[in-house]
Amino acid sequence: MQDRYPSKLLGDAVSAIGSLPGVGKRSALRLALHLLSQSPESVHRLTGAIDHLRDDVQYCRECGMISDDPICPICSDPKRIRTQICVVGTIRDVMSIEDTGQYNGLYHVLGGVISPIDGVGPSDLSIDALVGRVQALSGVEGAEVIFALPGDVEGETTQFYIYRRISAFGVKVTALARGLGFGDDLEYADTLTLGRSIASRQIFST
Repeated sequence: MQDRYPSKLLGDAVSAIGSLPGVGKRSALRLALHLLSQSPESVHRLTGAIDHLRDDVQYCRECGMISDDPICPICSDPKRIRTQICVVGTIRDVMSIEDTGQYNGLYHVLGGVISPIDGVGPSDLSIDALVGRVQALSGVEGAEVIFALPGDVEGETTQFYIYRRISAFGVKVTALARGLGFGDDLEYADTLTLGRSIASRQIFST
C-alpha cells in the first residue's frame, strides 16, 4: 500500500489512520496530510492524548466504566441512587443514557452481549460481578435492576440469561420501554426517545 505514496512515512500514517473504524483510505490520506500541515506541537498534543488514553485510562472496579481513578465519578457520587443498577453492554451506552438526564442511579457495564456466533459467552462478560452486586441488594427496599441492552436477539438472550441468574434475589427487574425499535442500539437512539424509554421502563418478563 505504501508504494502508492511519495513517502513511506506518509503511507505508514495512512495505513494506521485507516485502521480506525469508519475511516476509508481517502479519508485517512486527507487526515494524514492535514496532520502534516499542522504545527509539531499540535500533532504531539494529539498523539500524546491518545498515548495517555491507551496507557493510563482505568476501568471502574465497581461498574466497569472508564475513569481516571479506581472508582468512576458516577459510582463515587453520593447523590446517585445506589439501589438502582442499569445494566448496559458498552461504555458508550452509559454516555448515551447520561446525556438524557433521566437516570440518576448506578451502572454495570457488561463489556458486550452474549453472542455465540462471535464466540462471546457469559464468561467473557462481567456477569458474575453483576450477580454479586445484585445479591448484595437482596432485601433492600427499592432495589432495582434495569436492563438497557440492545433490542436484538443477542441483547434479549443476554437479558434472559442474567434474569435467570438474579431472579432468586427478589430484586425488582425492569427493562426499557419499547420506544426503541427491535435491533436498535442505544448509541444511535436520539436522546428524547431514549429518555422516554428509561422513564417509562417496564417490569421485565420472560
